Amino acid sequence: MRVLITGITGMVGSHLADHILRDHSDAEIHGLVRWRSPLDNIAHLKPVLQLHHGELRDLNSLTAALRKVRPDWIFHLAAQSYVTTSFDAPADTLHTNVIGTTNLLDAIRAVGIDPKVHICSSSEVYGQVEAHEVPIRETNAFRPASPYAASKVGEDMIALQYFLSYGIQAVRTRMFTHTGPRRGDVFVESAFAKQIAEIELGLRRGPMKVGNLDSVRTFLDVRDAVRAYWSLLETCPAGEVYNIGGDRTMTVGEMLAILKSMARCPIEHEVDPALLRPSDVTLQIPDTTKFRAATGWAPRIPLETTLADLLEYHRGRLGAPSREVAA
Repeated sequence: MRVLITGITGMVGSHLADHILRDHSDAEIHGLVRWRSPLDNIAHLKPVLQLHHGELRDLNSLTAALRKVRPDWIFHLAAQSYVTTSFDAPADTLHTNVIGTTNLLDAIRAVGIDPKVHICSSSEVYGQVEAHEVPIRETNAFRPASPYAASKVGEDMIALQYFLSYGIQAVRTRMFTHTGPRRGDVFVESAFAKQIAEIELGLRRGPMKVGNLDSVRTFLDVRDAVRAYWSLLETCPAGEVYNIGGDRTMTVGEMLAILKSMARCPIEHEVDPALLRPSDVTLQIPDTTKFRAATGWAPRIPLETTLADLLEYHRGRLGAPSREVAA
């Protein structure tokens, strides 16, 4: 079986490749990369991957890549995924995520293949929910609170439309907060871990800078997330949509307290107004009953392990002696 991963150089894409090589070694893994994509996350995998250059906003490049690979499964993970950046560059975010996904689906039609396609939407589509709407189900209303969230609504709906109109075998997920080693430091838990590692090494003066600590999140390890994605295409029918998320719910401040307890020196923090968003989503607790019933999947990795591995990841990148972090 041939598997194509868009966004293979990112945190999730690289962990998905790790998972496939470890647990589904009969699959042939192909990755879509841009010419300028950093390859750090897949450096250890390059000898066993087949990489193809392509750009979501260039239909011709996607058509050429699909004609070459002719994948049986596609995991579409590539996106402009930074909420804060989406406020600065809304049109770019919409173009990459909505038009880029449309191009991928059109390329599938142009090449005349019939792969099963995972379309990675986001819990951000639900926006700020009311207390009585928690836990959030797939039927909840969309209230996107950022250009990124609006782009994911578009991506989600264009995938549904291409299933209904053209029979493209798209299955959509709305993933809630997930993290772990290789998480970009623009995301809150990774930004915290990196600052702690920098303070430990004397590369930064305290206090560390934080944003909104009152936001409620349900955390999931990225390595559990990629297991879920594989189970999705293995089990779930085209046209459906599923919430996926962890089972540890807490405020961002409580998550920070766990990270600080793992630090090798005392850590103080202060709120930086520059880190507060124009609008924020502060209550994200998923109902994952539908996905668990369909697949039997459940999280395995405790949040403490996830955060410890994330902190070790940043220590290692900054040159500190660190223990081995599991892939």
